[in-house]
Amino acid sequence: MPSAAAIAAPPSVTATRYVAPLREGGSLPALVEADDDGLYVLKFRGAGQGPRALVAELVAGRVAGLLGLPVPEIVLIEVERSLGAAEPDPEIQDLLRGSVGLNVGLDFLPGALPFDPAGSEPPPPERAAEIVWFDALVSNVDRTPRNPNLLEWHGRLWLIDHGAALYHHHRAGGLAAAARAPFAQIADHVLLPYAAPVAEADARLAPLLDRPALDRVAALIPDPWLEDGPDGGDPDAGRAAYADHLAARLEPPRAFVEEAERARRRAVA
Repeated sequence: MPSAAAIAAPPSVTATRYVAPLREGGSLPALVEADDDGLYVLKFRGAGQGPRALVAELVAGRVAGLLGLPVPEIVLIEVERSLGAAEPDPEIQDLLRGSVGLNVGLDFLPGALPFDPAGSEPPPPERAAEIVWFDALVSNVDRTPRNPNLLEWHGRLWLIDHGAALYHHHRAGGLAAAARAPFAQIADHVLLPYAAPVAEADARLAPLLDRPALDRVAALIPDPWLEDGPDGGDPDAGRAAYADHLAARLEPPRAFVEEAERARRRAVA
């Protein structure tokens, strides 16, 4: 059964202090303090990929939660014009001005270390296969040895940075056109060499994602993030497009599972 917590609406907070840029990311995320006294990694709607990257963060993060995969808590962060008043960097000032309104944030994991395929302990094969399966489902192109987007924290491997997932939504009609397509980029996945058979992960995970759960995940997408969305700016149609896309990818036979298993066999050969 889908987890109620995984589909619950994200908490809403207001950013009160810009703490520091996190220049590891191409979209220049930042560490901010919010009015609940929490620290969050803020992903800006004014960054290069725009609000669709925020949609991907929210949708992929909630789907990961339904699958029992560790993702930092997702929040909606209101950015006010006053946030960047004392910021001397003009690039950051421009980013803050372009992100006034609703953004997305992830709970900051203090002391977390990035997963290093050359030196970190890999996850158990079953968990590696589950992460591979999830990334193939949501077409996440950004979990490679060069950029794993995995953190080691308190003895667990945490999944972060899903703004590059669902990348077909950057093209008109792309979600519908790619719904049944395999995902060849899975061959570059950082965990593929450690993964158990992906078909076994598929048998465990696919039953956890029914259509009502996908509809509830899509319903969480705020209207402002869909103003130039995949269906011409109609928020309801945009939300339906995301649920339709994921539901279609889950219809058997699942080409993305077959593609991931072929890639896994090559990686471990």
